Amino acid sequence: MSESVSDLQATLEAGTFAVTGEIGPPKGTNIAPALHEADEYLKGNVVAVNVTDIQTAVMRFGSMATCHLLLDHGIEPVFQMVCRDRNRLALESDLLSAWGLGIRNVLCITGDHTTMGDHPGAKPVYDLDSVGLVEAVSRLESGTDMGVDMKGNPNKLDGVPTFFTGAVVTPCADEVEPQIIKLEKKVEAGAQFIQTQAVYDPKAFEDFMKRVAHIKVPIMVGIVVLKNLGMAKYMNRSVPGVVVPDAIMDRMKDVPKEDRKKVATEIAGELVRDMKDMCQGAHLMTLGWDDTVPGIIESAGLDGQGG
Repeated sequence: MSESVSDLQATLEAGTFAVTGEIGPPKGTNIAPALHEADEYLKGNVVAVNVTDIQTAVMRFGSMATCHLLLDHGIEPVFQMVCRDRNRLALESDLLSAWGLGIRNVLCITGDHTTMGDHPGAKPVYDLDSVGLVEAVSRLESGTDMGVDMKGNPNKLDGVPTFFTGAVVTPCADEVEPQIIKLEKKVEAGAQFIQTQAVYDPKAFEDFMKRVAHIKVPIMVGIVVLKNLGMAKYMNRSVPGVVVPDAIMDRMKDVPKEDRKKVATEIAGELVRDMKDMCQGAHLMTLGWDDTVPGIIESAGLDGQGG
C-alpha cells in the first residue's frame, strides 16, 4: 500500500470509522463566517471538510480558494469538483493548481444542470462526466494529461500530483442498478473512496451495501441534517434518490422552532449509529448548522477526529 497523502486516506485505510463535514462558500467575498463555523464546530470533530463547488449551480466563492483557506486554519479539505462548468483543460489545470496549494483530497462530481441554479442562461460544459474526471486525475498521477503531442503520444508532466480521489453514489435511487454500474466504473477509473447521497433508511442502505460488497473501496454514508418537516417534504418531492421515511417525518411534526435543531441532531446521530457498522464512514451535510456536528457524533456513539 502506498503512503497516505491525507489524514482522510490514512483514517479510512486504517479501518477507522471516518467522519467528514461540509461547508458551502458564500455568495460574495465574506468567507469569514464559514471559516469560523469550521474552526468552531468541525475542527477536531471531523477528519476532513468537503467544500462544495458552485453547489446546485448557484454562483459562489470558489471551492479551491476556500480549501486553501481551510488549510491555513489547520483543517483538512476535500476539494469538490463539478464537471458542469469547466472543460478538461480547465479541470486538469485546476487539479494541478489545487495540488500546488496543498490540497490532497478531491471529490469528482458531474454537477447539477445550470437550469437548476440562479444563472439558468449559463452554458453547461460537461466535457467530462464524473467517471471521466476520475480518469483525468488518474492520468495526471501517472505523469500525463488527457492530450497528445505532435507525434500522438500522451503529454508528459513536469512534476506529478498525488491525490486521494473520491466519487459519489446514490444508494436509494429508484433504479439502483445503473448507480452500481457507474460506481464500478468510477472505482475502475481510480476512485479510492465513495461518499453517498443522503440516506435516511438504514434497511435500504444495508441492502445496497450487500449489492456492492465486491467493491473494495471505503464507502461513507451521507446524511443531510433535516432542519424541519418542510425540508424533509421538499427532499422527498424534489431530490432524486432521497427518501425520508414516514417514521422520521412523524418525529418532525409539531416540533417547536426552538427544539428543531435538537431533534435534527438526534435523528442524524441515530442514523449514523444505525448504519456505522455497514460502512467505513459518514459524511455529514449540515447546510449551515455546523454546530450540530458535535452532538451528532456524540449521539452516534463516536469519538471526535473522524472516529
